[in-house]
Amino acid sequence: MLRSGMVLAALLAAAVSGLSPGELLPHGAGDQLLPAGDDVTSEPVRLGRALRLFDRTVSDVYVNTNGIIAASKPPREVDYVDSFPPRFGAIAPFLADLDTSDKVGKVYYRDDSSPQILRRVALMINKAFDGLNFNPENAFIATWKNVTAHETQSRGDQAQNKRNTFQVILTSDESSSYAILLYPEDGLQFYGTRSKAVNNIDLELPARVGFSRGESSFVLFTLEGPSYAVTSSSEQSVKNLYQESNSGERGVWIFQLGSSSNQTIVPASVSHVDDSVLDTLSTATTINRQWDSHLDITENGSDPDQEDKEEKDGALEEAVVYRLASQHNGEDLPPEEPRYEEQVPVLTRIEAKPVQFQHPHFPQGRVELVDTELDVTGNVFSYSTERQLTCANSRHVCSIHGQCRDYVAGFCCHCNPGYYGNGKQCVAEGSPQRVNGKVNAKIFVGSSPVPVQFENIDLHSYVVVNDGRSYTAISRIPAVLGCSLLPLSSVGSIIGWMFALEQPGYENGFSIVGGEFNRQAEVTFNPGNEKLTINQHFSGIDEHNHLTITTSLEGRVPEIPHEATVRIEPYNELYHYSSSAIKSSSNIQYTVEFPGGTSRSYSFQLKQTISFRGCIHDDDARSVPSTQQLSVDRTFVLYDKNEQILRYAMSNKIGPVQDDSSSVNQNPCYIGTHGCDTNAACRPEQGNRFTCECSAGFYGDGLTCYDLDECRENPSICGNYAVCNNQPGTFRCECFAGYQFADDGRTCVAVHRPDNPCQTGTHNCDSPDRARCIYTGGSDFMCVCLTGFSGDGKSCVDVDECQSSRCHPYAQCYNSPGSFSCRCSPGYQGDGFQCTPIGTQKTECERRRDEMRSILQPRGPRPAGYYIPECDAHGNYVPVQCLYNQESCWCVDTNGNEIAGTRTGRGVRPPCLETVTPTVIVGPTTRPDVIPLPPGTHLLYAQSGKIDHIPVEGSSLKKNEAKTLLHVPDKVVIGIAYDCVEKMVYWTDIAGRTICRASLQGGEPSTIIGIGLESPEGIAVDHLGRNIFWTDSGLDRIEVAKMDGDQRRVLFADGLVNPRAIVADPINGNLYWTDWNRVAPKIETSYMDGTNRRILVKDDLGLPNGLTYDPYSALLCWADAGTQRLECMNPNHTGRRRVLDGIRYPFGIASYGSNLYYTDWKRESIIAVDRIAGRESDEHQPSKRSRLYGITTAYSRCPPGQNHCAVNNGGCTHLCLATPLSRSCRCPDASVGVSCTERN
Repeated sequence: MLRSGMVLAALLAAAVSGLSPGELLPHGAGDQLLPAGDDVTSEPVRLGRALRLFDRTVSDVYVNTNGIIAASKPPREVDYVDSFPPRFGAIAPFLADLDTSDKVGKVYYRDDSSPQILRRVALMINKAFDGLNFNPENAFIATWKNVTAHETQSRGDQAQNKRNTFQVILTSDESSSYAILLYPEDGLQFYGTRSKAVNNIDLELPARVGFSRGESSFVLFTLEGPSYAVTSSSEQSVKNLYQESNSGERGVWIFQLGSSSNQTIVPASVSHVDDSVLDTLSTATTINRQWDSHLDITENGSDPDQEDKEEKDGALEEAVVYRLASQHNGEDLPPEEPRYEEQVPVLTRIEAKPVQFQHPHFPQGRVELVDTELDVTGNVFSYSTERQLTCANSRHVCSIHGQCRDYVAGFCCHCNPGYYGNGKQCVAEGSPQRVNGKVNAKIFVGSSPVPVQFENIDLHSYVVVNDGRSYTAISRIPAVLGCSLLPLSSVGSIIGWMFALEQPGYENGFSIVGGEFNRQAEVTFNPGNEKLTINQHFSGIDEHNHLTITTSLEGRVPEIPHEATVRIEPYNELYHYSSSAIKSSSNIQYTVEFPGGTSRSYSFQLKQTISFRGCIHDDDARSVPSTQQLSVDRTFVLYDKNEQILRYAMSNKIGPVQDDSSSVNQNPCYIGTHGCDTNAACRPEQGNRFTCECSAGFYGDGLTCYDLDECRENPSICGNYAVCNNQPGTFRCECFAGYQFADDGRTCVAVHRPDNPCQTGTHNCDSPDRARCIYTGGSDFMCVCLTGFSGDGKSCVDVDECQSSRCHPYAQCYNSPGSFSCRCSPGYQGDGFQCTPIGTQKTECERRRDEMRSILQPRGPRPAGYYIPECDAHGNYVPVQCLYNQESCWCVDTNGNEIAGTRTGRGVRPPCLETVTPTVIVGPTTRPDVIPLPPGTHLLYAQSGKIDHIPVEGSSLKKNEAKTLLHVPDKVVIGIAYDCVEKMVYWTDIAGRTICRASLQGGEPSTIIGIGLESPEGIAVDHLGRNIFWTDSGLDRIEVAKMDGDQRRVLFADGLVNPRAIVADPINGNLYWTDWNRVAPKIETSYMDGTNRRILVKDDLGLPNGLTYDPYSALLCWADAGTQRLECMNPNHTGRRRVLDGIRYPFGIASYGSNLYYTDWKRESIIAVDRIAGRESDEHQPSKRSRLYGITTAYSRCPPGQNHCAVNNGGCTHLCLATPLSRSCRCPDASVGVSCTERN
């Protein structure tokens, strides 16, 4: 009896005690010591037995200060310390920004094979896994002792008082490997560290614990490997490390890392321990308990913003604990673990399986629910039953992903299997959702009598539906208001409710009301009693498959000072449902942490009514509980005063009314800890098992999903007179020009559109032989004089080119309407631009030919191997040369030199290329990832490793037709230019230090210049003289070469500091470029041959990044990221004009018609600007969010005009460089041994 009492006392003591620091495996003496510092990595440590980690074998490991053991040398901490999983293989017992610079904290490590240690490790692991007989051959032990969180000096040393101690043991036998993570009681005194990102310096991120396989590299692409997270992004999950366990001993966590038969992480699953396990860790004791384990499998890809942040140290938290518990169901069954496998995806299409929905049962008749304290009169909707409607006359009301069903009193819409919604609005299960809208506000801050007002600012939301996370960003919030709106996460919480993670038998908002409804909410702040009303109208899904919303805010909010931070506690909202209205209320607690270090708790009450149109005709309709609970946790709020962006992020779950999460079904599908792709639905199975299934419109294995191109699969899917445009997860049909959708929304029918004045002849431009009418959309047009004429396009007069002496001095000039011609004077020969006395200055071919002829006698035998060069009409070598007796033939270059390997025998002529015409591009047909450029004018723009295009019609961007033209992986494309003659795109790549090109009509991309470059940036094309120009900000020079990269010549090598953009005006022979020298920025110009260099603009410039020249208006325009302006000027006149002020961070700029188009690094968009009206007219944001670089206009036809190099290379042997009135013949810099003639 006494013994039983002692055992009971020990067990009771164990209920409140865990692993003590003295119970860690021995460390310190004899161990290797990691040098002190903030980000220190050890030399590689060879393991006694290679480690199995997922499907890979690791022989060497690296220990790092930041709580990780890496399978390869980790990069800089800023690249991984704030996120999980890292891109490299790693075991992370406490991944955070740790520091041992004070030399108090230590990091020890060793590889140990002593029998005592191995016996202890074996006993711990064998007791954690039933039926296991593990005999380790070695143990690698790493201990972080008294380490601190890294802090900047400006923050003082207050956090240095908190220190963490933890240990990890890696051990293996011949077939499997395990990890033991040890967290002693009081060993974790802080649970996170501040972000390394500069703009997040005041944010604290919880530490992450888990395992990462690292990326898998293939020939053409790289895939993110699997990972296993022990903690989530909540602080509570980090606290649980020493409070809970998966091995039966508090603070002890054991995992199988991989084996010969298993390539996934398997956690221990001990639900009880016996006395023998107590001996494994000194004299530690424990009690019987049901096992629970934290699991957070990280999905592929990264979140659109940053990871959710949690409350700081000491905050109260009611976060739902993510657990995978044993599902006994009354029977003693072993716990069921989900299986995670990483493999190259099998690209098979996954069809959506039928899904059974439970439909809410709405009673007959009209039901209105009105909060007496809120005036919602007129906002409550109900179905009208005065007129009988059927599917026959109302089918178009339902979603294209839904079906219509007739009932006694009317019809209802239902979503197809694989989709969810109210039938009128249906979206694919598991697919992420986007919400776009505008916000208007009139808000008083604190006691201020003057309101802060704004209109039509942007709201964007992104929801990862399969785990319930929602992100909302509101841009251009004035700084005077930004921080005071931090507590108002309720603006975005409605979106979280719409797409909340559903518990079994419960449904989120979109499943019930779809995307069309009204919301009216009232927020009352305590203790000041300030009130704010929120009115939101959701107008359904637009043509881009985005939900649209308008928001109005009006009232007063408490003032929160600048630099303060706000922490919102987890909270619950109760939603009460009826047939046409939903009412909810909640009390939300938040804490304001002031700049001085003090904090104070506040709260506000939220009451809201959601009114919608519910279908009451289905007697067998689904039913949802009349009351559901929305649980909101991991709420993160941030105001970026520099960007003026307000961000809200939160995790949302809808389920039963309850006080805690203990009764929530722990299947990963219901708690968001699955590893499914963000474009996949999680399908729960028995216990904790589940499967991942790609959403409709995607295919793959569920862990990785790829977009299905419906347009390619079924080219006729859109019917006649329509074009199909693929979009992620779906497709869109658009009618041809002159057609529009009929009432059925599917058939394209002819429609009358505004006449094109240029086609009908109703314009007022001058006659077609003097002017050109350019259609700009709608009924608009512009008039432009043809080359050779001057005027405003409505009245054009001939330009007498002969007055400017364009012909050779020994030639006569003959003017003609719009043109001129040159003829050599008597006694001279040539084209009029270059004249030489008759009988002199033969070409090299003619000279050699005549020399060989003069040697031979008119009669007599010819010596063997003798040949006479054959010249063409212009004196050039013909490509094929043959012996006099035709015994053999061969190919020659432009200098008459034989090309090796081309000589053939009698009767066979080699297939030689023309030597004086552009080389034909020889190559395969267009690659699958290269899309030929469609007809019309387009904008081409660079985005890191790809080049995209967007069609331009008049002054409008056809954003729905934007597509990727060319994928160039591992490249960083900066400058981009287009050759309208050969339909080629040219670009600079600063990563590979190359200049490349590709035909947009077919052929592989090719590098034309791969040496002698440091940092190539801007690039320009002279389509008439067949030259390219580029800037190099590393070498500080400007160069020119032929279109194939041959015949390079440096134009300028002095007077440049940071040359960037460059553009050419081939018709007039001018070159323009920017230099963003921070001391003296400037815009310069010269002739194309480098002469007449001068500064155009030097005053009031900051960072002139982008430059464009419009050949039709003769305007030179630039984008300046320093002054944040767009400006234009006529290079031939003085003065400049501001087009637009207050832009963000422009990089590239292009022009077309009356519009300018620039890329913006901050907005990650292409913005269209009407340069005449001086305002933004359109914006295109690519689906891939990253920096945009160069942009150029790809004209459907080359601009009209010629220069002196356009015909016969201007008579030059090598480079022909145009000037306004003539041209210069120049030799390449590497012209030693080359017969080249320079002349002006």
